[in-house]
Amino acid sequence: MASMLRNSMRCSPISPAWAVQCATRSLGTTAQLQAQVQTKSKKSLSRPGVKNIVLVEGVRTPFLLSGTTYSDMMPHDLARASLQGLLNKTALPKDAVDYIIYGTVIQEVKTSNIAREAALGAGFSDKTPSHTVTMACISSNQAMTTGVGLIASGQCDTIVAGGVEFMSDVPIRHSRKMRKTMLSLNKAKTLGQRLSLIGGIRMAHLAPELPAVAEFSTAETMGHSADRLAAAFGVTRLEQDEFALRSHTLAKKAQDAGLLEDVISFKVPGRDIVSKDNGIRPSSMEQLAKLKAAFVKPHGTVTAANSSFLTDGASAVLIMSEEKALAMGYKPKAYLRDFVYVSQDPKDQLLLGPAYGTPKVLQRAGLTMADIDVFEFHEAFAGQIMANLKAMDSDWFAQTYMGRTSKVGAPPMEKFNLWGGSLSLGHPFGATGCRLVTTVAHRLRKEGGQYGLVAACAAGGQGHAMVIEAYPQ
Repeated sequence: MASMLRNSMRCSPISPAWAVQCATRSLGTTAQLQAQVQTKSKKSLSRPGVKNIVLVEGVRTPFLLSGTTYSDMMPHDLARASLQGLLNKTALPKDAVDYIIYGTVIQEVKTSNIAREAALGAGFSDKTPSHTVTMACISSNQAMTTGVGLIASGQCDTIVAGGVEFMSDVPIRHSRKMRKTMLSLNKAKTLGQRLSLIGGIRMAHLAPELPAVAEFSTAETMGHSADRLAAAFGVTRLEQDEFALRSHTLAKKAQDAGLLEDVISFKVPGRDIVSKDNGIRPSSMEQLAKLKAAFVKPHGTVTAANSSFLTDGASAVLIMSEEKALAMGYKPKAYLRDFVYVSQDPKDQLLLGPAYGTPKVLQRAGLTMADIDVFEFHEAFAGQIMANLKAMDSDWFAQTYMGRTSKVGAPPMEKFNLWGGSLSLGHPFGATGCRLVTTVAHRLRKEGGQYGLVAACAAGGQGHAMVIEAYPQ
């Protein structure tokens, strides 16, 4: 597959120096883009007999590098903070929520249903049901769309969905042999039985099982897979570093301009108030070039700088039926329209969710790439983003792997992740989906667009895509 992909991608129109050029151009052309978008006249995706579901508000804690300010907390603390931030921003009565759904990936064993624990901690009614979902990096996407389903079916009118990840304190287990010994000790009835079990413990039993961002089915780390994917699509180290620099540059610009309005200030117990993401670090191509390969050594192209970093953070959104939102006096931000989930080969196509999901969701919505004004794709790795863009812009890939007659086309970079992305803002696995959706809503309002598209990849070779429509201003 790799050689075939390389051959097919050599004619890709994406040039090696596109990223920095696009970053520079996009920083100064917001007004031009807004003027271009506002000249378009498009029909609404509202359908007769189908309930309109709206995003009322979205918030998130600052996304921080793991091991920094949040390090002494627990995941439900962050989830609770995001819920409280949503309540503060919306003045939503706590008893008005019908259901709460949260996504997370690496679960804290003490709070296995973290949605429930966070909701109780935030002061929601104990009569409000809550459950937790997990779908790797699209866990909060799944939380949101589960909520959409509950509203569409008439079961609920008001849903709070969100996600949380806490990489500063991940569960580390004893080895399996040690676990078996400890369980047996708990059942031992006599001193002799206990001494016999203790005498069987060896040094090897004490080696812990450390968690890894790796596929269970292939035993390959995601970074290693990303490096192979970049090589298969002919994505160079230069292209990846340029895209990473673009992400950090745009994120810094958005942060300084106050565009990241979904970020709430949060008083960390025993520490200072945090109000900004702390992973945004614009550098230079010269500095990025000095870094060594992080996964495929020594000749790989994926480095620490062009990969998303381990992040602590939580997010929350308020989703309602349009009728309920208006009755309660809210002005929605956006309509949540069509969405799809996709799944493909977890070995060679682990991170191609956006390439598979985008054409499917556009087809469901009856739209084309030209109709989309705002694109927000999850940036797991710069190489993953570039591989997806090249796959989307390849007739051969569409015909060979997707059963399509032609390519869907790559998103125009002047519409793509203009306020930074996961590479720079951070990527708490379970919380990124809500950030993407909220960012699309805010960008549509700021830029005057009508349709936005969210897409993300996830472990297991899965992915998600959703169309979002701006609410009339």
